[in-house]
Amino acid sequence: MSDCPVDLSIKPDVKAFFDPATNTISYVVKDPESSSCAVVDSVMDIDYAAGRITFEHADEIIADITSRGLKLEWLIETHVHADHLSAAPYIQGKLGGQIAIGSNITIVQETFGKVFNEGTEFQRDGSQFDRLLKDGDTYKIGGMAGFAMHTPGHTPACMTHVIGDAAFVGDTLFMPDGGSARADFPGGDAATLYDSIQKVLALPDETRLFMCHDYAPNDREIRWETTVAEEKAHNIHVGGGKTKDEFVAVREARDKQLGMPRLILPSLQVNMRAGKLPPKDKDGRTFLKVPVNSL
Repeated sequence: MSDCPVDLSIKPDVKAFFDPATNTISYVVKDPESSSCAVVDSVMDIDYAAGRITFEHADEIIADITSRGLKLEWLIETHVHADHLSAAPYIQGKLGGQIAIGSNITIVQETFGKVFNEGTEFQRDGSQFDRLLKDGDTYKIGGMAGFAMHTPGHTPACMTHVIGDAAFVGDTLFMPDGGSARADFPGGDAATLYDSIQKVLALPDETRLFMCHDYAPNDREIRWETTVAEEKAHNIHVGGGKTKDEFVAVREARDKQLGMPRLILPSLQVNMRAGKLPPKDKDGRTFLKVPVNSL
């Protein structure tokens, strides 16, 4: 990928944090030449049945950053997650940094602002985030550049973040034996997802790819790191030169068999607000809505 505007020879230090409740992997990504770092796709814990929010997973990340004396500069969301709640504001409150997401967050906010009947007080301009990234935008983690690559298909706002020789793909790809993420959410599209995956696979073969989720197919151990070369050769949905038509047929057939994620309702309401809970009512109570026959 000759037009990638970052130095692909830089090898950032990447530390992963796996959340077994949501099968999500969060990352602390450190500039090898400084103490600067970013957090990618953090998780806020929720006991859905009890309506209780806690921060054990985020506290583990905070403790790691603090113990290493790192400076947090960015809290990156690869997309509006439908399967876990973001802890970005909580971590930001402890360590600072800017919260960033793809600029098409506005499309997601418009769609789900209606679904959850949020009213005019809910801003649909992405202003809950500190920075909205467009395709090709760059940012700095210390002296190391990050590059935002628009990779829609799972959602309209999905971005892959290329940081040195590492790319954080969100839900665009899974490990080779996991294939790809669903494309049947509002604004999703299997053909668009295929094109986005090809953009990722156009990175150099040795590029390290870091997944947002892993579900351990065939009872193997949890894994989250692979390479472009491995995905091109072995990914069960796109590897071995599979065509767009082949991919779309497999992806759409698979999506018809999938139920909704367990945490989709709280996740969307929180994550479209950059990880913040909905406003409290006049009595100081916070509620999450359950739309009926709306999804």
